[in-house]
Amino acid sequence: MSLAQANLKRWNDCHISAEMGPVFKQAADRINLPQNRHRYEAVSKMVKEAGYSQIPWEFIAVAHNRESNGNFDTYLGNGQPLSQKTTIVPKGRGPFKDWEAGALDALINCPPYAAKNKDWSIGGTLAKLEEYNGLGYASKGVPSPYLWAGTDQYVKGKYVSDGKYDPNHVDKQLGAAGLLKFLGYGRKGPTGLGSVVVAAGTAAAAGAATQSPSWWMWAQDHWVVLGLAVVGLAIVADLCIALYNNEKNQLHVG
Repeated sequence: MSLAQANLKRWNDCHISAEMGPVFKQAADRINLPQNRHRYEAVSKMVKEAGYSQIPWEFIAVAHNRESNGNFDTYLGNGQPLSQKTTIVPKGRGPFKDWEAGALDALINCPPYAAKNKDWSIGGTLAKLEEYNGLGYASKGVPSPYLWAGTDQYVKGKYVSDGKYDPNHVDKQLGAAGLLKFLGYGRKGPTGLGSVVVAAGTAAAAGAATQSPSWWMWAQDHWVVLGLAVVGLAIVADLCIALYNNEKNQLHVG
């Protein structure tokens, strides 16, 4: 199974608890602020104008969130300050005049060369994000917290420094995949809290929730259908009442 296929399967199996849902939503809402989203979309356009594949702005946004919590004074490639030459991978980049210049450098000139990617399907996007952080997790056959932290696809295990893996360390930072879900990546329907989150309470309830969303979450996603159903039931009820009254009147007349 390829990295893209493995991550697509995790994406399809992924659930986010009711406790973590608002945390992801808050981060996604910050990304979606006009002044932030505009900068991600602008860099996406600049990459295409430079003759490369147009990188989805969501990819840039979630990588930026993982590298520096969305700080526009840092280098997209590793979260170090724009004002200095980078000292960690990718080393020796910069300094840069602004965030956009640094982002273009990271996406075009540095591994994994996201600008050259042609597969921006969900699986392809997740694979490129994992490459962005490194393939150490894939080599161990475990989910990367860079993608899956905060979801039910990740429990523990993290590279705490270059080449040093701690199987018991828990990554508390939000994973890129959960953020992509809240940004509506690859989704044609609703993208609100109820469309992504699976209700969780007790451990037993949380386990059951991973099998199917709560009725309330389902209702939020299908309010149009429910509304039409209610109207239809009301019409049927009115017809039944009218027929009943008509028969009653005929009996009375007879």
